[in-house]
Amino acid sequence: MSEPLLTVEELCVCLGEERHVAVEDLSLELRAEERVALLGPSGCGKTTTLRAIAGFEPVRGGRISFEGRVQSDAGGVRVPAHRRGMGYVFQEFALFPHLSVEENVGFGLRKQSRADATKRIAEMLRLTGLEGLEARRPFELSGGQQQRVALARALAPSPRLLLLDEPFSSLDPNLRGTTRRHTERVLTSVGATALLVTHDRDEAMSFADRLIVMRAGRAEQAGTPEELYAAPRSAFVAEFLGAANFVEGEATGQSARTALGEVPLRVPASGTVSLCLRPESLELVVEGGAPARVVEREYHGASCIYGVEGEGFQVAVLAVGDAPFRKGDA
Repeated sequence: MSEPLLTVEELCVCLGEERHVAVEDLSLELRAEERVALLGPSGCGKTTTLRAIAGFEPVRGGRISFEGRVQSDAGGVRVPAHRRGMGYVFQEFALFPHLSVEENVGFGLRKQSRADATKRIAEMLRLTGLEGLEARRPFELSGGQQQRVALARALAPSPRLLLLDEPFSSLDPNLRGTTRRHTERVLTSVGATALLVTHDRDEAMSFADRLIVMRAGRAEQAGTPEELYAAPRSAFVAEFLGAANFVEGEATGQSARTALGEVPLRVPASGTVSLCLRPESLELVVEGGAPARVVEREYHGASCIYGVEGEGFQVAVLAVGDAPFRKGDA
């Protein structure tokens, strides 16, 4: 396995005059051409982590290394942001309002020859679908176009690492998915390594090879989207990654007895346990299941979510395709 491009070791970052601990004991690795997402609620420290990696925030503890060289540590090392070789896409894009699209994209190429810069700008405009908009100012662009300008500007200097801070959150919901998929295609085409900050689980799970779920400044769990969704280590991670039913049961080895019936376990256990059952893992049946009544019904076209109650349980059930049951059915 290749050496990590980025290594963060036991990072601690404090903010404000009162030195509030925003990030504590956080470690992560990122390899070339990998996409990782920092996922968590507002205020959990994910943007602060990104800013520390970029060089915008000093670290109180730990170490940040990039391409084998220390960029920040508690001993006073702090390589300036503009010398780290990283690209950064801000949440509000941070485009220069007085510059054209072409000038914004070329802002980081000022040390290159005019010919080389012009060629690179044209390449980035083509890659991000901005051809024909070269002379426009940011206020003349849609939100999606502004995001693409910010992406093109960050990629123009060919950074080894791209840092993305909630880059889709300010876009209209109908535009967000389209812009995200376009961004993914662009990053894949240039072989970019990316670290994304987001509070949107669907965005994180579709974008990233690996997720790091954060809570109160710490990493709660890390792994592939599939690993975290299927085997969350806490109720917090389970609920943050999707709808979850929590059912109490008595475990005896490979299964647990619950109000829903016997449930197989991933790992052997004994005694009282709390089980996380995803709505899609449950099924409504006319006969053979635990007696229950439909108390809620949300129809979404291709799927339907039922709220179901029975003796000792209240769960959500996801049905794909046919949705024959109605509220009140038992």
